[in-house]
Amino acid sequence: MSNLVVRKATADDTRILFKFIIDLAIYEKAEHEVLATEQSIKDSIFAENSHVFALICELDGVAIGSAIYFFNYSTWLAKSGLYLEDLYVMPEYRGKGAGVKLLKAMAKIAIEKDCARFEWSCLDWNTPSREFYHSLGAVAQEEWVGYRMTGKTLSNFAADLTV
Repeated sequence: MSNLVVRKATADDTRILFKFIIDLAIYEKAEHEVLATEQSIKDSIFAENSHVFALICELDGVAIGSAIYFFNYSTWLAKSGLYLEDLYVMPEYRGKGAGVKLLKAMAKIAIEKDCARFEWSCLDWNTPSREFYHSLGAVAQEEWVGYRMTGKTLSNFAADLTV
């Protein structure tokens, strides 16, 4: 019988987390956007005052998936929320319960931390993942449109601030 376990990631998991991040980016057709390195992952997730956390899912002691998350805040609810940044399970292990186990572990953390919400984003074309999330009872927030500033746009916008 196989043993599927979710545990908190440690700095020793940096290499596998980085591999999973790259694999997810490849799946999402965005490998060229990954600027992270093993060292920057280690320095950001496992820093003493980090606000980012990671879980590892193991099958019989072998890492097969991960979840990276952080806490956000809802002004309307005056409570924190848990935001899932990345969920990844190696393709050959999908359908064996690892994704559900990782999501349940984060849901439990959200409840323990008195979070009002557990949220994440999914690419609109990623039908298998969207169907998986719907099967768990998650509801797509299609009325909200995400916005982002990065790189030169972000730097230029910030530079124009006069106080």
